[in-house]
Amino acid sequence: MVDIRGVEELKGIRIDDDHVRIGALTTHAELLASEPLHEVLPLFRRAANLIADPQVRNRGTIGGSLANADPAADWPAVVIALGADIEIAHPGDTGRVAGRDFFVDIFTTALEPNEMLVGVHIPRPTPGTRFAYRKIRHPASGYAVVGVAAAVRLRGDVIEHASIGVTGAAGHAFAGDAAAEFLIGKPLSAEVAAKAARLLSEATECLSDRYASAEYRASLLATETRRALLSLAQ
Repeated sequence: MVDIRGVEELKGIRIDDDHVRIGALTTHAELLASEPLHEVLPLFRRAANLIADPQVRNRGTIGGSLANADPAADWPAVVIALGADIEIAHPGDTGRVAGRDFFVDIFTTALEPNEMLVGVHIPRPTPGTRFAYRKIRHPASGYAVVGVAAAVRLRGDVIEHASIGVTGAAGHAFAGDAAAEFLIGKPLSAEVAAKAARLLSEATECLSDRYASAEYRASLLATETRRALLSLAQ
């Protein structure tokens, strides 16, 4: 076994003019506490505050969560909604994979056996972009039965850009592209939010387990998506 906790290059939050880089070993607690990060990307604090408990937040890292690719983890939905790239190191070089392409299946990512996740790169959002993260927590584990991350930019009363990341509902985190595309050019009204939420729910092949059936997850997905979008209208 190799302990990588001492590798400083894998730690920390760097905020540049055009993007934010988060090292893979940055803990959930550090993401929750960072004021500079909160000013630029408040979605991180909102999501980190919903992860498990203080003990887990103090030890767990964003890179560990993403590489593990639990279908109910919080960070996959967040990085997808933010249009993030995953920085990957392999022998002699580094590269990037779009967050939306990184999650392949249950506990399965685009990482090859000789590769390692080393960081996350997020483009700085345009001023005025609004963020939301909502989830229904499993009462035992705290993982998402369904979790929805949303980013919306308005021009006046009309949606100019939208992106949605979903976790918990399916075999891996994914982008709600059809719902996001539907939102473009429309007002962020209750009717529009409900329609987008239905589109997302109906297009998703939801998981079924002992806690929640596929039908129940589909209902939760529609409800939480609608609520997340409506929270951005305020």
